Amino acid sequence: MSGGVDSSVAAFLLLEAGYEVHGLFMNNWEDDEDGYCQSAQDCQDARQVCTELGIPLHKVDFAEEYRERVFAYFLEEIRAGRTPNPDVLCNREIKFGTFREYASRLGARYTATGHYVRVERSAASVRLLKGLDQDKDQSYFLNAVSAQALQDALFPIGEMQKAEVRSIARQQGFDNFGKKDSTGICFIGERHFRSFLENYLPAAPGDIRDPDGELLGRHDGLMYYTLGQRQGLGIGGRKGRAESPWYVAVKNLECNTLTVVQGHDHPLLYSSGLRAIDSHWIGTQPENGARLAAKTRYRQKDQPCMITLDEKGNFALFFDHPQRAVTPGQFAVVYDGERCLGGGVIDAILPLSANHSPLSASQRDVV
Repeated sequence: MSGGVDSSVAAFLLLEAGYEVHGLFMNNWEDDEDGYCQSAQDCQDARQVCTELGIPLHKVDFAEEYRERVFAYFLEEIRAGRTPNPDVLCNREIKFGTFREYASRLGARYTATGHYVRVERSAASVRLLKGLDQDKDQSYFLNAVSAQALQDALFPIGEMQKAEVRSIARQQGFDNFGKKDSTGICFIGERHFRSFLENYLPAAPGDIRDPDGELLGRHDGLMYYTLGQRQGLGIGGRKGRAESPWYVAVKNLECNTLTVVQGHDHPLLYSSGLRAIDSHWIGTQPENGARLAAKTRYRQKDQPCMITLDEKGNFALFFDHPQRAVTPGQFAVVYDGERCLGGGVIDAILPLSANHSPLSASQRDVV
């Protein structure tokens, strides 16, 4: 029970289906003095819903586990010049890890969340499917959850539209029926990303250059930028240059240089494929050379591709169409129609001009 409308309606639907339901509110981050953490208000919202439903609410603190298993990884990836997705790790390590273990100790047979996904189970396997609301499908964020955890998971709103969920919450008298959906990284909240990172990592300013090496300005630290970024570069108009905006194309950690290009569709912003590491498959892994689809970021439309795999748990995707701003550190999530097969962490990209041989040396050396 996060205090949001989705988990609230999920609890109501489980009660209607005849389950004995307990709510559990997780605190995964220490309250801060700046007022950005909304944990207290979220807990109050969860308590109001549980009171309306007549079910107990357990409040637990997983902040230590979150720092060790999620936040430490986030900082390590940022320090390495990549752009991590801690929400995927939070689902694997906390919501379907620590939380699931805690619920089991309470005597729970199933754990349920308000994710917009579906599961199909058999005695031998489980399939993770997209939520029916295409605008809210969250299978991307659950790609790293184990099949064992999914066997015991319930997703009551996976076949519903968001408008229907809010309507039920309003009818049931939940105060949070109109509550805004949470966005961004949970532990940063609404605060500025840069000001948050300054508390944990030292900034290392460096040069901003174009692909020919011409000095255009100075950056505040590679950790503050992501591939494809347009805002916040501080370059502006340049004499003798076109008026097209500038975009981040390469983050070179070795020489602490940010390479930028002009134009939304500059070739350096595109790649023909990617290499992913630390793969995880929900069930059996795909066949080598299979034709599938993938997302390299949340809300992206499925992109048709071919997959190749190696014996070390890595895989490569070769896209039918060039992909813009594929970002190391993010997750490449693989689909077969409505089914989410799993995914891995993007480690390198294939430039448009690269040889398409699977997992070649040229792929591994791409920054």
